[in-house]
Amino acid sequence: MALLLDTRLLLRKVKDLRCFIPRRNRVKEKWAVTRTKHPPTSLALQHFDAIYSNQLGPQWPSVRAALLSERKYGALLNNFSHDPVLTELEDLGCRDFLTDTDTEVSAAQPDMEQESEVAGVEDASGISKKSGIDGQQLSPLHLSPHIKCLVFPRGDITRFKPARPDVCGLLGYYLMDAASLLPCLALGVQEGHNVLDLCAAPGGKTLALLQTESIAYLCVNDASVSRTMRLRKVLTSYFPKLLLADEKLRITSFDGTKWGEIERNTFDRVLVDVPCTTDRHSLMEDDNNIFSKIRTGERRRLPQLQLELLMAGIEAACPSGEILYSTCTLSHIQNQSVVEQAIVLARENHGIQLQVVDLRPLTHMFRKTFHFAADLHLGEMVVPHMAANFGPIYMCKLRRLT
Repeated sequence: MALLLDTRLLLRKVKDLRCFIPRRNRVKEKWAVTRTKHPPTSLALQHFDAIYSNQLGPQWPSVRAALLSERKYGALLNNFSHDPVLTELEDLGCRDFLTDTDTEVSAAQPDMEQESEVAGVEDASGISKKSGIDGQQLSPLHLSPHIKCLVFPRGDITRFKPARPDVCGLLGYYLMDAASLLPCLALGVQEGHNVLDLCAAPGGKTLALLQTESIAYLCVNDASVSRTMRLRKVLTSYFPKLLLADEKLRITSFDGTKWGEIERNTFDRVLVDVPCTTDRHSLMEDDNNIFSKIRTGERRRLPQLQLELLMAGIEAACPSGEILYSTCTLSHIQNQSVVEQAIVLARENHGIQLQVVDLRPLTHMFRKTFHFAADLHLGEMVVPHMAANFGPIYMCKLRRLT
């Protein structure tokens, strides 16, 4: 019996490979230091489950599954590149979602473009909105013919290959969430406009605005110096040096919340794409995650920062100018609540009257490509969907009244 016990003990020691390692070389793994007990992605998922299950109700499980799946991308074509990438991408089955639109229009939707057919209406909170006349049909939106963004068909999760440089060293296309292009389209930039991109880095929306080839003056700003340097690098990869040296383009790194003190009543169009919880990134990447414990205070201050940035954008816009507020989060607190507060503060503190511009013509046009949230009382939002896994992107357009 004693022999049997000794044999079992010997076998147990042989199975434990540490017995072959000299004791002086054995190191116990310090998991408390090397392994995060609660990684930021896990904390983000817990937070979203608690908040969005109430906000989205029965839709949250499907949205959650899409957020945790691989996202879809679009290829924003670079008009300054000499490579025939359009034909190559079309041969792969891609389509330009700006031309593959839904032209059928329901009878009762408002016409955003025809001012004679709409009237300003105020709700109980004093927010001025657009109200359409029943029976009127939507007119086509004035989209720039120079912008092209190719995507794979609905349900196709094929990945794009990295863009290659042409003979001049310029890349043929920029990979981005195709829904991120919608705020630039909704901004409605026209010939001769002065435009401000208040939170421009990393540069995808700036690239799209420059592709319109109709802006008289573009100012791109980001408060972070490092992100501004990254923005410059991106622009250098897509545009000729002569264009970047043009006086019509200005790149700055100022505190965006103070822009109303720098240039007031100046710009025809202002894009305010604010920092947010970036829901998809927060669920997929631990690096630079807003839900890391050391950034808790920064995350809690986000709604206040967003409000200050939007207020600065409103002040920077000229009378009759338009402001586009956008985020990449589903959060009601960071979306509609910020816009509502800004409208009230602009009226009470600055005497600025704002009108909410109806974006339903835009969402109707691109509903073949994106899945939009239904029944938002303020603004529009692209919601991630397994068959069309773009977003989330929230956008709301405001017009300063004279």
